Amino acid sequence: MACIYTLANQKGGVGKTTTTVSLCAYLASAGKRVLLVDMDPQANATSSLGIDRAALAHSIYDVLTGSLTSQEALLITHQKGLDLLPSTQALAGADIELTALANRESLLQRALQPLLPQYDFIMIDTPPSLGLLTVNALVAADGVIIPVQCEYLPLEGLAQLLQTIEMVRHSLNPRLRVRGLLMTMYDPRTRLSREVADDVRARFPHHTFETIIPRSVRLSEAPSFGEPIGTYAPDSAGAQAYEALVEEFLSGEPR
Repeated sequence: MACIYTLANQKGGVGKTTTTVSLCAYLASAGKRVLLVDMDPQANATSSLGIDRAALAHSIYDVLTGSLTSQEALLITHQKGLDLLPSTQALAGADIELTALANRESLLQRALQPLLPQYDFIMIDTPPSLGLLTVNALVAADGVIIPVQCEYLPLEGLAQLLQTIEMVRHSLNPRLRVRGLLMTMYDPRTRLSREVADDVRARFPHHTFETIIPRSVRLSEAPSFGEPIGTYAPDSAGAQAYEALVEEFLSGEPR
């Protein structure tokens, strides 16, 4: 039965999609059965796996609106063990269109239920907002992974995200927990990066991954080639960091 994790941060550009894709790819390489759910209308996770989002006839939008089942919308990616529920621009209007539906916060949770026996892990990429799509992803999840860019402004918005997570846990999903904060785009040459990393560890000592993701040109390049970092540049610092993250992640999971 799958464990579901949502990657969330209302601040854009913090490495959320890169982390989602990299986690999924390395988990699949480790022999896990993995599903990536792209809940971001920008569909960057979809294109990062080499899928032409403009050519897609169906997406997670059709599942949320009831036009298709989640099984019907599944795509098999080039990587063994990794499947995808893709996104397209049609999802952009979902925050408004889904508002009128009953139990609108749990649409994704219900859609994923039939898929749970097929996977070990389901990872959900979310848009850079705290709207209905992100709330759906939090309601569906067992845990949240929060990428935190090692700069001041992303750290400033962390309190708001944690408040939203606590609200969802209290009113909609009591099993929800913070699985970990992940520091991304770390540059050891700058004092700011070091200070942010130290601050996060001091404030959340039991909820911060030991692994830190560095700034990396290769990580920035990989999505344009439609490949996870593990196949695009497996010897790069970014690839090694995400491989270490998966080892750390799995070491804290029930066997």
